[in-house]
Amino acid sequence: MSAPAATRQPPFVTTDGTPLHVTVTGPGAAATTLVLVHGWTQDHRTWDRVLPRLPRSLRVLRYDLRGHGASAPARPGTATIDQLADDLAELLADRVPEGRIVLAGHSMGGMTIMALADRHPRLVGSRVDGVAFVATSCGQLDRITLGLPGVAGSGAARVERRLANLLVSYRRDALPLRPAAARAGARLLVFGRRPDRAAVASVADQLLRAHPASVGGFQQAISLHDRRVALAALRTTSAVVLAGDRDRLCPPRHAEAIAAELPGARFVRYPGAGHMLPQERAADVASQLATLLRTAARTG
Repeated sequence: MSAPAATRQPPFVTTDGTPLHVTVTGPGAAATTLVLVHGWTQDHRTWDRVLPRLPRSLRVLRYDLRGHGASAPARPGTATIDQLADDLAELLADRVPEGRIVLAGHSMGGMTIMALADRHPRLVGSRVDGVAFVATSCGQLDRITLGLPGVAGSGAARVERRLANLLVSYRRDALPLRPAAARAGARLLVFGRRPDRAAVASVADQLLRAHPASVGGFQQAISLHDRRVALAALRTTSAVVLAGDRDRLCPPRHAEAIAAELPGARFVRYPGAGHMLPQERAADVASQLATLLRTAARTG
């Protein structure tokens, strides 16, 4: 299944001078634009398997967060969820100045949408008709133990934090990982049962393209993320919350916490799936987004 052709887009430059890679598919005059926001260590290719399954009449905007993919590294002090929310607000003002908006965020992308609702409530209240939270969390990720019990889990969490601290001051432009090691790590940490090899390879390649110091900075920001209260701004917005029951990074209880704050949201839990739902359950994610778009069109 092939994706619709992307319209060539110039980079979007934020107010602090950071160029962001942007790609758009679908008609420019569409009434609604679906904006897909990827997660930590990934880039816009997170959605490659979802995009071909969406209606071709839909306008879809994808971009690489600062410090990821083909976007520029995060400047010192800007590897924060707040900054990502401000980047998204600026991007929407520039590239989606008119029409209705539906937002979908995977992992840190979902956190970015929560921060957008918190920091830019007027934008969200006036233009956003739907939100999809895919394998993400509204807080307490500092307690994640990578699915390991007891002492082993606590030790894994401490190692992760130390690595993040080291990466913040890392001066090279590429992570010191071989592709085989990146694939093995991705297979172990972010996928569920029987992952597709090509999907694992794509996730690993995206990781290897991310800027190391940015990766470290954003991991620290994720551990501080707490936007449960901010979800109140989205209670009247059409929403869907998706989770894999074998997700080690954002276990299902985090999705349940989001759904509890959004009484009208659909909550879908995928048996056997891990953190990378856009790869592992691409058809289902696309179907949920299409349903969300239809619901948003009726209620927006």
